[in-house]
Amino acid sequence: MLTAGSTFYSSMQNMVWGFQDIIKKSNYSYEYVKFMNYPAAMVVGDRKLKKSDKHTIEFKNVCFSYPSSNVRVLDNVYITISAGEHLSVVGLNGAGKTTFIKLLCRLYDVDSGDILLDGINIKKFEYDEYMNTIAVVFQDFKLLSFSAKKNIVLDKDEKDENVNKLLELVGLGEKMKSLPKGIDTPIFKQFEKEGIEMSGGEQQKLAIARALYKNSPIVILDEPTAALDPIAEYEIYRQFETLVGGKTAIYISHRLSSCKFCDRIAVFSEGTIKELGTHDELVIMPNGVYAEMFEAQAQYYK
Repeated sequence: MLTAGSTFYSSMQNMVWGFQDIIKKSNYSYEYVKFMNYPAAMVVGDRKLKKSDKHTIEFKNVCFSYPSSNVRVLDNVYITISAGEHLSVVGLNGAGKTTFIKLLCRLYDVDSGDILLDGINIKKFEYDEYMNTIAVVFQDFKLLSFSAKKNIVLDKDEKDENVNKLLELVGLGEKMKSLPKGIDTPIFKQFEKEGIEMSGGEQQKLAIARALYKNSPIVILDEPTAALDPIAEYEIYRQFETLVGGKTAIYISHRLSSCKFCDRIAVFSEGTIKELGTHDELVIMPNGVYAEMFEAQAQYYK
């Protein structure tokens, strides 16, 4: 009798606990369903992009503040980047350079103003199709613990010779040839003991190769040579025209020597574009921001 009573009590207790657990998990599910029903924060359209190797980009009176902040990171930014133009973006830290790129990549949307691609607001395009037009290397890029080749092509079936040509262009050709498995050598050692630990500069070159393999008509490079030594940096600059070709390119750099490889320079200061022109035009501008920055760097090389 006592055994039966004990078994009944235990069964009832388990049933109550089970019921409480169902209620608890149902609450979790409810919150998940409620979250999934939130309207999308990003405005996306259904417009198709015209197939073209070149696109014109225009920022019209763009203003932007980060969420939970009243400080305008960008304030009435206006610029037109012509199809096939190579634009260098410079400025002091916090001037809004990377934010400028993040808005173009739709990581955020503008507070006011418009960003146009070929005269059409970028919000009107299909998101995936719009993103296919942009290849970008950010400062905080990440490589995957796959082979060097897979880091570039991911799941695409690509000939080794094409990958090797690209690696040669970015200065990793000799490095890959020296490895027993070549471009099939794993990066990092998380999954493979024979994986290699690449230097910061080598990782940066591989990230550039990955962006270029995408073959998008717009290329964005945010501090692409920050981790490179001067000789490797020179090689990237020397190959810049071959790497980017006739694509529209936006190039952010703190090293003003890189600006000479671009058609125009946009100088950001206090959240807006203070100066716009070629290196030769800006370096002689009286009391110019660019001229001051260039002189500050140049004095260490004289």
